[in-house]
Amino acid sequence: MAEREKGDTLAVVGRQLDAFAKTLAAQAGVGVVAYEPVWAIGTGKVAGPEQAQEVHAMIRAQLTKISKDFAEKTLILYGGSVKGSNAQSLLDAADVDGALVGGASLDAADFSAIAGAAQALATKLG
Repeated sequence: MAEREKGDTLAVVGRQLDAFAKTLAAQAGVGVVAYEPVWAIGTGKVAGPEQAQEVHAMIRAQLTKISKDFAEKTLILYGGSVKGSNAQSLLDAADVDGALVGGASLDAADFSAIAGAAQALATKLG
């Protein structure tokens, strides 16, 4: 949270992505990138859709610098307290390709709502 509040999120995530992106690019389409704010793990706190999109857009742009094909083939997932109540707004973000679901997967109603949000988006995208 301190990194977020200092405005360091994009720089930190960028450095982390640099550590493995070229290795992942060697087999474009095989791996995924997952972003989960440390401050959201197990806390019930979640980045809003705007915050998630900001980081995912930066990740996509950084992957594009390696290769447009690589960036297009790499799924970028959001994790961090994804719940039935916020799944649709997170999944609607342009660069969020899916979700890592933690604790909500243990609650059938909550998980069902997340799956429903994903299905609605898949149907909308055709």
